[in-house]
Amino acid sequence: MSKLGNALTMIELLSSGKKYSIQELADILEVTPRMVRSYKDDLEKSGIYIDTIRGPYGGYVLNQSIHFPRRKFKKSDYEFLRDLEVSNEKESRLKEITDKVRGVYLGSKDENSELTEEIKPIYNLLVRAIKENRKVRISYYSYRKGETIRTIHPLDLFLISKGWGCAAFCELRGDLRHFELRRINQCEMLDEFFN
Repeated sequence: MSKLGNALTMIELLSSGKKYSIQELADILEVTPRMVRSYKDDLEKSGIYIDTIRGPYGGYVLNQSIHFPRRKFKKSDYEFLRDLEVSNEKESRLKEITDKVRGVYLGSKDENSELTEEIKPIYNLLVRAIKENRKVRISYYSYRKGETIRTIHPLDLFLISKGWGCAAFCELRGDLRHFELRRINQCEMLDEFFN
């Protein structure tokens, strides 16, 4: 795929709100991590700023809304074109179209991973807390225990089948726990840091 096509696919992936490591993006785009950094630099020169989260749980995250026309293809569309490409190797135009469809498919297959307006502020606060190693006080609803106030040390954000989750050390339980963002009613960053 072209450099521009890869950069657009990278924006589409990051627009879901999910944090991607440089290696994850390199694997998806089938380029080197150095090229991913180059795409980031080029995008920032054009006014699209991508946040970098440093450390072992680091990666890239897009905290601004970018509105592109939604392009969607199914996996079967990409596979059909890929199979055609095998039988018509001389057709460079077909290869170009196949690459475009592949990029659009990869960028749109996580449709359920988009952040809702209710969860986005919580997600953004947790991203910042992870970057700065700051403790967070949350009001969390548990089906068995009801609502509890907890102080957590957020370590990473991830997608689960029910939506976004946060892996964090919970001071109340004295152990690592996973919290669903949709069940966090209130969220406040504290002035305290953790190691």
